[in-house]
Amino acid sequence: MINLTGKTALITGGTSGIGKATAIDFIENGAKIIITGRNQHTVNETINELGDQAYGIVSDSGKMSDLLDLGNKIKSITPYIDILFVNAGFGKYAPIEQIDEAHFDEQFNVLVKGTLFTVQQMLPLMKEGGAIILNTSIVTEIGMSNSSVYSAAKSAVQSFVKTFASELASRKIKINAVSPGPIQTNYFDRSNLSQEQIQNMAGAVLPQVPLARFGQPSEVAKVVTFLASDASSFMHGTEVFVDGGFPKIK
Repeated sequence: MINLTGKTALITGGTSGIGKATAIDFIENGAKIIITGRNQHTVNETINELGDQAYGIVSDSGKMSDLLDLGNKIKSITPYIDILFVNAGFGKYAPIEQIDEAHFDEQFNVLVKGTLFTVQQMLPLMKEGGAIILNTSIVTEIGMSNSSVYSAAKSAVQSFVKTFASELASRKIKINAVSPGPIQTNYFDRSNLSQEQIQNMAGAVLPQVPLARFGQPSEVAKVVTFLASDASSFMHGTEVFVDGGFPKIK
């Protein structure tokens, strides 16, 4: 069994999906966790569900003032953190002809700026021997139509894994990434797709998954927990795919 007893973890975007599943798994393995979310009601609701080992902060990963104040909010709960899971994110889709500045800025603010400055602001609070996990995506490995901006933003996050690894090695802070494939979450709640478009996308993706099903958030969470633990002590600057084999190799 993986042991996170005595560890304190921050999970951004922890009120649903992979973030919430990871919070549950961290707690089950002994950690104290802090989650962020954009809505006070949702944060409170999640904390009540998670129990006494959980704390919540309202923070928007796409808002610079919130990012710069995150450290102060964390210090009101704990003087340090051992684990950081930068998970907050979403995807919106559009063909090249329909991409506008708002479409671009919204995703790059959350996924790229949010990731960079979350890590920057948390580093002073991280102990030697700490662990950072970024959430990338399998979209960086395939050419998916209508996902130019989302793929580019996630590719930037993928690049951070390597560059941050180079900088953080001397501080004995390991950094790795989990790259989810088709996972059954509320990921599309913040997307710009209609229910029909979502169903069509799911119908096109499922036949390409060799395991013939969508993954569960808990299956990604267990990989994050592994990367957060001492069990992955010699892993640094790498990306672990949790995708059921998608896309199918032809």
